[in-house]
Amino acid sequence: MSASSSSRTHQKTATGARAPRASARATTASAEPAQEVRERILDTASSLFYQRGVRAVGVDLVVAEAAVAKTSLYRYFPTKDDLIVAFLKREDVDFWGLWDAVAAQHADDPAAELQAHMQWIGERLGRSNYRGCPQINVAAEFAEQDHPARRVAQQHMVALRSRLHGIAERLGVSRPEALAAQLAVLINGAFVSSGLLNGDEATPVLQTAVQALLAGARAGSM
Repeated sequence: MSASSSSRTHQKTATGARAPRASARATTASAEPAQEVRERILDTASSLFYQRGVRAVGVDLVVAEAAVAKTSLYRYFPTKDDLIVAFLKREDVDFWGLWDAVAAQHADDPAAELQAHMQWIGERLGRSNYRGCPQINVAAEFAEQDHPARRVAQQHMVALRSRLHGIAERLGVSRPEALAAQLAVLINGAFVSSGLLNGDEATPVLQTAVQALLAGARAGSM
């Protein structure tokens, strides 16, 4: 989402990953600290995966754009699936880091927390380089339910539903499960529908929709 998603990938490229450092030389990679080499590979792959889709990006392209030897990539990511999973897990960390920071500012007001989440999610949708939630995008590319990347994406969705359920319970509505489900559909639907809204519309549309859902939940009309 995600909110993906939050994040290096959303902020620094189409989602937040740093741009590939194509000018770097593979011959210098061995002199770099191991963590820096790993991060450069992951940064490059994250940018390419988000911009082009994970199936369209091969290992050879990541190696060329990151300017590393293929052996270096496989040292840190034994398979392409490992690289995809690392991309999604880092997106998760960034997304939930932002979510939790916003939540902490409204610990005593769940309705205000929801509106604040709609604010930053709407701002993300309005970015010109936004291409959707990484988790949703990747899940759509793999039909296999047991694919490791799809499992990470599913865990992200479960976490979103759980956090929304917690907010719904704090609101004291009679059917928190139903409200959490509706909010999850609203957010995930927004992530895949950004092209329907211009940059100024997303936040007010989301916030108005949340108000309507909360009104229905409080009236017991769901």
